[in-house]
Amino acid sequence: MAKESGVGMVIAIDDASGSARTLSDELSSCDWANPVAMQEVTGVGQSAPQRLALLMDFTATFNGPAFNDASNNTHAVFKTISSAAAVARTVSITVSGQALADEMFLTDYAFSRAASGELTYTVPASLADGTLTGWA
Repeated sequence: MAKESGVGMVIAIDDASGSARTLSDELSSCDWANPVAMQEVTGVGQSAPQRLALLMDFTATFNGPAFNDASNNTHAVFKTISSAAAVARTVSITVSGQALADEMFLTDYAFSRAASGELTYTVPASLADGTLTGWA
């Protein structure tokens, strides 16, 4: 496997009607993680931690550099997050042909307006359906 950057990655997120929208050119950055919960079960007679692996999660945060209300774009995809009941949406992150895809709840559509006038946003997402996420 070759070493590669994240340049050219593809991010697609379903809109409220379930249509996948490629938002790669509208998002300035994203973070994702597949954390595993741990339970510490160390007994009093042990001198080092003992743990059990518990549930695995998948979380992501998408950041946008500018408000874009063009048809089928970021605002069209995210505007229903706070006004509708939570609905799972397919989120796909692809880096050099390697994809992570799962059903996720988009939990917020938060804006920040800087003193200079910049209007940016953040959209966090969390695993919705109990299906383990893996690279495909």
